This record gives sequence, structure tokens and C-alpha cells, in this order.
Amino acid sequence: MARGVGWAQAVIDRLRTESGSALLLVAVALVALAWANSPWSQSYVDLWHTQAAVTIGDFSIDLSLHHWVNDGLMVIFFFLIGLEVREELAVGTLRDRRRALVPLVAGLAGVALPAAIYLLIAGREAADGWGVVIGTDTAFLLGALALVGPRMSAQLRVFLLTLTVVDDFLAVAIIGVFYTDDVQLMPLGIAVVSLALLYWLGRARQWRSSPYVAVIVVLWAATLLSGIHPSLAGMAAGLLVPAAATARGDVVAAKHLFRDYWQSPDASVARSVSRGLARSISVNQRLHEVLRGPVSLVIVPIFALANAGVDLRGGVLGEALMSPVTWGVVAGLVLGKLGGIALGAWAAVRAGLGRLPDGVGPGSVAGGAALSGIGFTMSLLIISLAFEGATADAATVGVLIALVLSWAMGWVVFRVARTKLGETEADLPSTLEPAFDPELDHTRGTEGAQLTVVEYLDFECPFCARATGMWKDIREHFGDRIRYVVRHLPLDDVHPHARGAAIAAEAAARQDRFCEMHDVLFANQSALEADDLRRHAEQIGLDLDRYDEDVADPATARLVEKHVRSARDSGARGTPTFFINGTRHRGPHDGRTMIAAIEAKEAALASARRRS
Repeated sequence: MARGVGWAQAVIDRLRTESGSALLLVAVALVALAWANSPWSQSYVDLWHTQAAVTIGDFSIDLSLHHWVNDGLMVIFFFLIGLEVREELAVGTLRDRRRALVPLVAGLAGVALPAAIYLLIAGREAADGWGVVIGTDTAFLLGALALVGPRMSAQLRVFLLTLTVVDDFLAVAIIGVFYTDDVQLMPLGIAVVSLALLYWLGRARQWRSSPYVAVIVVLWAATLLSGIHPSLAGMAAGLLVPAAATARGDVVAAKHLFRDYWQSPDASVARSVSRGLARSISVNQRLHEVLRGPVSLVIVPIFALANAGVDLRGGVLGEALMSPVTWGVVAGLVLGKLGGIALGAWAAVRAGLGRLPDGVGPGSVAGGAALSGIGFTMSLLIISLAFEGATADAATVGVLIALVLSWAMGWVVFRVARTKLGETEADLPSTLEPAFDPELDHTRGTEGAQLTVVEYLDFECPFCARATGMWKDIREHFGDRIRYVVRHLPLDDVHPHARGAAIAAEAAARQDRFCEMHDVLFANQSALEADDLRRHAEQIGLDLDRYDEDVADPATARLVEKHVRSARDSGARGTPTFFINGTRHRGPHDGRTMIAAIEAKEAALASARRRS
């Protein structure tokens, strides 16, 4: 029994990965095709034509299961996209306009060129289908990237996510504008009021998610009855749910609440802890975390099952292969996305609008552009809105062919980039440069230890302050087998006092008081002005005259800058960033996670010694 439960959990864990969710979509699409072409194909048709109604008094929404999926469940999918766009605008890559310009231009070109190619090939036959080729299936894209892309591709992934945010936003807007008929004014007015309420909830800093959910349900029903496709409402609702970085004060408040529960494990105290934890995380992030799994594992697969089943018997496949609609979709997705995104990124860089992410080469961008031809979810949705009958079948066949060709082309391009251009990775460097130097680095723990943890820190960073206690847990667990090393990475654009604090710490190091100054600075993060730093120096017993000379010495500032260059060369872009035996640690940096990562590194070292 336990073995069966463990196997089931392993399968679920695998499906939760990006590659696993992509393979799940492929499997479901194949099931839909097999079912639609089987002796039981009528049951497939009958299932999705089954009517289901929700009735409250005189109010009723009566739809087929197919429309409940496309106009109901998929609204949650578009709401999730809206949440992601809002988060990117608030705290992600779109906040830095300079970093966002290259993927923005690439995304726009990746919408315009596919549409132009489709109209060139199939414009006379079915001009309304140009929207089929504009969107990229983000889940499929990231899953395919995990399977055929470079071994390390985090920076390319961020670039492609920013790009898909652009074309998903445009695709939803196009659905709302170009695939909407017979607008009803009364429901539309209710929808507008609902959007205003969502905006007001955000402005009022409402932290509970339930008011947002209640308003969004009303918004969905009103939009559906108005005649506008509900996908637009889902995207708009997501954009109006506020996103923000976690504030240190909220985390500290939650910590105190948990201490109360530790001392008095009572139901009412537990409820206070739960509310405090919720308040410390933005509504956007909490809803995103709740919806991400159901959307990727349930909603999108159900959509694929409902829309990918095309009966190819009776000459339908032959007719589709002769249709300009099929090849307009294939060319638009496969060639248009590759050419539009790759050329758009190249043009943006050449025009000086920005640059590619660190560690990402043009070959990797071209590989990602090729995979962006996997339209699937957005394409199938627009097919259901634009076409009927044989034309819809031809367009669906084109989407499925494009899926296979884009995946194969992505694999080829990434292989060429790896073998011919040397682009083995599309990520920041992950190796510590330079390696640990006992003459220059500040060390705690045993000098000759086999395990070394290096932290790049910023004395004004609240997350670094919380991470400092983690060293005590690690030291207690590993004892003399480990040492802890500090390097500076002052984030000048957000922490104006960090560089001065780093210089003060180096001045203290010249009097063998670095560790004492390190601890005092983190204990007094709100007091890092020059006068405060001098007072801290006096507190730990430094010779103040010598301290003043060392702070003013250009060599001290150059040493801090050397650490900054080391961080850049090692792939550290934020604080805190940790390296374990020279390799960058990825993921959470709490004590328990770090101990597990260090134990894995220690086990690998022991295994290597046994083999040698």
C-alpha cells in the first residue's frame, strides 16, 4: 500500500514539473484524437454537447460542456495570465523597462509576422483565422524548453516568459476586440462596475482573497451575458489584483504570531497565525500559488481533451492537408514565430534598446523562438471562435502539425547552438569566480574544512539579515567540517547605504574585527549613515583614527568593488546568494534547505573519493 502511495505521489510530482505538464498535454491531445477517430467517436461528440445549467431564481446560464470549458474553466487560465502580468509589472522583469524592451519588441514582432504570413497564404480562404497564429502556449513552451533546451536555461526562461506575457496579453485583447459580436449593454455595465470594484479593493489594500473572488465571479457572469468573450474579463481581473514584494515588517509580525502559537497552541491563536501569514504575502501571489497547479494539471488538459479531438476519417485529413488554412496556420506558427521573435530581438539589440539577458546567446533565443510556435491552447480557443466545420478541422490539424514541427525545430536549433556556437547553457554563471582565497576572504569556522559556504551579502538587505541566523544552524549541524565565507554585493540602486557599510566592514577587518562589525551592522540596519557606522566602530572597540583613515583609503573601496566584480562573474545578481563548494545554490536558503543541499554536496564528495 505504501509503495502504491509513493508511486502515485512520484507521478504527481513529475506532472507538476514543466516538462511533466507538457507531456501530460501531449498525452491528453493524443487521447482526444484517438477517441474522436474511434468506433466510440459519437460519445466524444455527445459528451461535449451535453447541456448544463446554473439557475438562481430567474437568472440562468445554460451552456454545453464544451462552452463551459472554453468560456468558464479557461477564464481561470486567463485570470492566471493576468496575475502573472501584474506581478511582472510590479516586482518582475517588466518593472525594469530597460530589461523588458528587447522581449517586448520580440513579442510584438512574434505576433505581427505570423499574422502576416497566415493572411498571405490563407487570407482569401479564411481571413478571420489570423488570430489563430498569434499566441504561444506558455505551458507547452516551458515544458519543451525543459526537455530539449540547454541544461541550465533559467535566464532564457525568464526572457521567454516575458515575451509570452506580451503575446498572451495581445492575444486576449484581440479575442475581446475581434471575436466578439452582439454586445449587450446592461451586462456590460455590470462588468464595468465589477472591474471598478476590483480596482477599489486593490487601492484599499484589501488583503483577503475572498472579496476579489466574489467580484470576479460576478464579472465573469456579466461578461459572458454581455457577448464579450470572458477571456478578456479573466485577463483584466488578474491585472487588477495587486502584487507587491514581501515586506520585512510583515514577515517579522508573522514570526511573532507564530511564537504566540508556540507558547499557546490554541485554535484562535492558530487562526491569527494563518491570517498573519496571509497578510505577509500579496493577494496576487497567494492566488497564483493556489491556481497554478489546478490550471496546469486539470483545466488546460480538460481544454485539450475538449478541443483537440478532430475526426480525421472520411477524407477529412486529406482535405485538411490540401487546405490553405492548414498551411497558413503551420507557416504562421512555425516560420512566423521563429522569424518574428528572433528578428525582433536582434533588431532591438542592434537599435540599442537593450541587450539579451546575461548568459543567453542568439542561438538560444532562436531555439526559444522556434518553440514559441507551439500555439495549442490559445490557437484552439480562437479556432473555436473563428471557424466551424471543415475550416475548423483544417485549422486544428495545422495547430497539431505546428506543435510537432516547432518542437522538432527547437531541438535542432538548440543542438546547432550547442555544437556550433558553444552555447551549452542559457543562464548566469554558476561557478564561484574567483575561488575561495583565505588571504582575502572573511571566514568563520574551521580553516581547513572540506565544505565551504560563500555568501554574497548586502548589509542593508533585510533578507540577508534574516539569513545570518542560518549560519548558526549549519555550524551546529556540521561542526568543524564547514566554514562560512562573506563577500560583498551592495545593491546600490535599492540600498543607498550598503556600499558605505561594506567599506566600514572592510575597515574593521584591518583591525581584525570584521565578524564583530558584520554582526553589529545587521543588528542595526536602520542606522547605516556615516555617523552611525563610526558609532558602531566605537562600540566594537576599534581605533577610530585608524578606522577613519581606512574608510577614506581608496584601496578599501577597490576591495569592495572587487567583490562586486566577483559577484557579477559568478552569476550573483541579488542578495543573499550562496555558493556551496564553489557552485551556486538555487532555491530557498533557510537552514533546513541549506543543510540538505550541503549534505548532498558532502555525499557527492565522499562518492568521488571512493571512486578515486
